[in-house]
Amino acid sequence: MRKVVVYELLSLDGVAEDPDGFFADWDDAMEANLAAVIAAQDAVILGRRSYDEWAEFWPGSEIEPFATFINGVVKYVMTSAPLDLEWANASVVDGGLVDFVRDLRDRPGGDIGVHASISVAPMLLAANVVDELRLVIAPRIAGSGRRLLDGLPPLRLEPIRNTTSPTGYLLVDYRLTRSVPLAMDSSSKGIHS
Repeated sequence: MRKVVVYELLSLDGVAEDPDGFFADWDDAMEANLAAVIAAQDAVILGRRSYDEWAEFWPGSEIEPFATFINGVVKYVMTSAPLDLEWANASVVDGGLVDFVRDLRDRPGGDIGVHASISVAPMLLAANVVDELRLVIAPRIAGSGRRLLDGLPPLRLEPIRNTTSPTGYLLVDYRLTRSVPLAMDSSSKGIHS
């Protein structure tokens, strides 16, 4: 089965919106991390806002290795309206996103990436269809902006890897477990009474 991998750039306080405001440096470790993530992916899920911004920027970009990857990869866009901007290998998700991703995950192929789409990622996390969460956390407090993990139900994560880049960014990878959260048994009731 393919894996659904959410890759996000966050501030230390969890903000995912406009990462250019808190990502001042990009070092070789971060570059190698991104290259490893995208090397395994052959499809990407994007929200409409990310698609519109990226369809304007990435086709003319020379920022590698991401430009070659994102311009060539199959892109599925969650939107209820036709796409205004054309971009190679892009199509609109037909029907519900969660069912679409479940079906896509059951087909043969590489990993399915979710990049920058802070409306799509929480929806897929809440529906328990994400396999891995790969975060790059800036050593900065954004203070305001949309946070990636706000409003999610409790999720159990298993750490896969964590390291710090030379410029102080945390590179952390988690596997989402499919187990049901443990219920409080009778012996633990009243501990905090």
